[in-house]
Amino acid sequence: MTIRVILADDQALLRATFKLLLDAVPDIEVVGDAATGLEAVRLARSTRADLVVMDLRMPDMDGIEATRRITADPDLAGVKILVLTTFETDDLVVAALRAGASGFLGKGVEPESLIAAIRTVASGERLLSPKATRALIERVVAEPEPTRKRQVPGIDDLTDREREITVLVAAGLSNDEIGERLFISPATAKTHVNRAMMKTGARDRAQLVVFAYESGLAPRIAMGP
Repeated sequence: MTIRVILADDQALLRATFKLLLDAVPDIEVVGDAATGLEAVRLARSTRADLVVMDLRMPDMDGIEATRRITADPDLAGVKILVLTTFETDDLVVAALRAGASGFLGKGVEPESLIAAIRTVASGERLLSPKATRALIERVVAEPEPTRKRQVPGIDDLTDREREITVLVAAGLSNDEIGERLFISPATAKTHVNRAMMKTGARDRAQLVVFAYESGLAPRIAMGP
C-alpha cells in the first residue's frame, strides 16, 4: 500500500529536497506540500493524505496548532502527524504529543531513518527520536515527586521480557531496532510493546517512556551527558 504524504515546511528548498527523496521510494507518494500550518490543514482535508511531515516553526499557523486541528477533525481521523523540526526541546516534544503528533524527529535525521519513521508512524505506531525521548524524560524528572509517583502502578504486571523491552523503548529504540537487539522479529517486539502499554495504562510509546523512568526500570544513568 502506498503511503500518501504531505510535506509542511516554510523552506521551499527543504520541501523540494524531501519530495525528491520520498518520491524515489516505491511505497511513498508526496501528494502535496505546504509552506504554512494553515496550508497543511487545508491540504490534509483536500488530499486525504495518510501522513503529514510537519515542521513546527511556520508562518500564519505553527505546526503545533496545525497538528491540533488535523487530529481533532473527525473527518481526518486516519491522518498521522510526524513532526520534523530543528528544535527537540522538552516543551515542544510535550506540546506536539499533546496536540496529537504520532512521531517526533530532528531535521538532522538520516534519509533512511526518515523513510523508516514515515512507515512506522503510518502503520499506527508512535516514534520519538532518542533526543526527543531524552527531552521528555528530563521534563518528567523536573516534575514534583508526587506527580511522578502516580504513574508507577502496573510494574508488577509486566513479564521480564516486557520490562526489558520497556527499557529499550525508553532508550528511543524502534520496534525494528528492538528486534535486532533481542533477536526477535519486529512484529514480536511490537506485540510486547503493546502488552506493556496495556498493562501500564500507557496510551502510547511516549507515556511508556515516562513509566519506564518513574518505575525505576530506566536507570538514572541514562540521564547523563
